[in-house]
Amino acid sequence: MPLYEHVFMARQDISTAQMDALTEQFKTVITDSGGTIGRSEYWGLKPLTYRIRKNRKAHYALMNLDAPAPAVAEMERQMGLNEDIIRFMTIRVEEHEEEPSVQMRAGRERSDRPGGDRGDRGDRGPRTPRPPRDDAPKAEGAS
Repeated sequence: MPLYEHVFMARQDISTAQMDALTEQFKTVITDSGGTIGRSEYWGLKPLTYRIRKNRKAHYALMNLDAPAPAVAEMERQMGLNEDIIRFMTIRVEEHEEEPSVQMRAGRERSDRPGGDRGDRGDRGPRTPRPPRDDAPKAEGAS
């Protein structure tokens, strides 16, 4: 069977429990059609780049699927009918990654950096004053 990575976004005003229920509902659609779920990750409530259907944030989730194409099509059809789902995307892949996704690794990698996210900016030392400019206008009465 083909392998897929499926990411979907749900409205910001649903609870985490409702998000888990949505994920279970779509897992059931896949398993009832003869597919399997490899891994499922909840990425959390994240801000959107632009508003989508009056939402500024969305709950994100990832599912690794091993399912026939009709099962994926049925899941996408049901997502299109569900009012809580804002967007979804399914991509066919050659193989699933075994390690956590980039979204799950991002927080751990940032905290390991020395000097924080913006690098080491604290060791610049004292600021040296600029020399006076030759072309600066002179005040009246000054020689």
